[in-house]
Amino acid sequence: MSDKNPFGISLTPGKLRSKPKDTSPKTVARSDEAAEKHGFVDRGPQKRRGRKPSPRTGQVHAKVMPEVAKEIAAEARFRGVQQGVVIEEAWALYKAKNDP
Repeated sequence: MSDKNPFGISLTPGKLRSKPKDTSPKTVARSDEAAEKHGFVDRGPQKRRGRKPSPRTGQVHAKVMPEVAKEIAAEARFRGVQQGVVIEEAWALYKAKNDP
């Protein structure tokens, strides 16, 4: 037997070299396909699909008399805004009047 360890790794700088991986789209697709066959799936974060959430998430379900509801709806249509905007502005006016 020889005195060299057959399972040892020589750490001399000239012996160890790194090789770049082949990152061509064809090779990546082949490796992804092989991984899926063996049950490996991409667990990276997925992009959220669909509509982005609105910053107006607080909902107020105000029950008002039918004539008031019609007036609010008519004002919103006239100004080209949602009814919630009309209610927000009315609340701002109320606060401005009643806050010290």
